[in-house]
Amino acid sequence: MEAVARRAGSGKAAIYRRWPSKEAMTIDLIVQVSVTAADTPDTGTLRGDVRAYLTATDEMLRHPLVSRILPDLLAAGAYHPNIAATLRDEISEGRRRKVGDILRRAVERGELPADADLELGLDFIAGPLYWGTAIRQAPADPDRLERLTDKIIAALAA
Repeated sequence: MEAVARRAGSGKAAIYRRWPSKEAMTIDLIVQVSVTAADTPDTGTLRGDVRAYLTATDEMLRHPLVSRILPDLLAAGAYHPNIAATLRDEISEGRRRKVGDILRRAVERGELPADADLELGLDFIAGPLYWGTAIRQAPADPDRLERLTDKIIAALAA
């Protein structure tokens, strides 16, 4: 915390007033970065929206801080209920609400059927990207994101 205070040009007491622990500070930062990365513009098409989401999320997952901290947070969630709850309630649900807007807009435009399984669709959008970028550490590749976009849309429309 001392290094954070020094970098911020403030005292440790000021840092501790905002965050009671390193854990709280780290979670707050990850929540801010992760949920903000789910902000995608309404491009007017399902394909454009999915591609914009994939691009923003891929960049977020590759961010040096996120790529170092997120695996540790996920592991810590198995042992610390408050971390698990934050990951589930703040990050996962926050992102799902925002990404759900992509799918709801697609239904409204007639690009997806009205009875589309949106909950499962959210998993289709996030899962393959996270697996490829964070777990397999696939190199940044716009062509990969294009192919992934096509596969996700095909799965959503099925």
